[in-house]
Amino acid sequence: MNIRNSITAGLWMLGTLAGGTALAADAYVSATSPVSSNEIRVGMYFVQYDVKADDLTGPYVPPGVKVDVNSISTPYIAYVRRLTPHWIAQLAAGIPPKTETVGKGPTTLGSVPFDGQVVSTARWFSPSLVVSYVFRDESETWRPYLGAGINYTKFYDLQSTAAGNAANGGPTAITLTSSVGPVVSGGVRWHIKDHWSAYASFDYAVVDSDYTGNTAGIIRRTSIRFNPSTLVVSLGYAF
Repeated sequence: MNIRNSITAGLWMLGTLAGGTALAADAYVSATSPVSSNEIRVGMYFVQYDVKADDLTGPYVPPGVKVDVNSISTPYIAYVRRLTPHWIAQLAAGIPPKTETVGKGPTTLGSVPFDGQVVSTARWFSPSLVVSYVFRDESETWRPYLGAGINYTKFYDLQSTAAGNAANGGPTAITLTSSVGPVVSGGVRWHIKDHWSAYASFDYAVVDSDYTGNTAGIIRRTSIRFNPSTLVVSLGYAF
């Protein structure tokens, strides 16, 4: 074999080896990072409220009477649809948590303790639809993402507590209007293995509601901006 033929044969063998290596790498990526159209995520919501409320108005209400909401945690579940390699849509909700509303303002209303007392409880059904852009390639282990969408919140099972009834002067029926508002989200995906990934994200939603309390025909009102900030930790299975 002459030198020219030897060089040609060597280049052919090198190309074959490189091609085989590339095919093996592609097969590894396909096996470890399967591209799937659907995903189910389950985990936990950890919710902190940044409540802004107008003063309560109505008969026999002194100035400065407001409310706050205690932080909660609740199970989280989401369905995620892959739209393109970099765009996903997510429909997420939690098991409706029981939240506690506490009095904020005067220490007492007359002789009745108020500030810091749990005056009412409620449950929320609060699904969000978010479209997110996912950075980096699908084969990457770590992929950050940013998204925005819309949140719907419906309040139900509202109850005035004994402390709330005492502060209001008797048994009180409570209503809160439903809310529709924007939500933004940012997080990161960690691909664990095959179809499994872990996620951590931070969400912020605008939730506004009008409160009405009815105590034997005496009506008291306020507007409340709950503005929940939520840490979400979850595990996802793609299929």
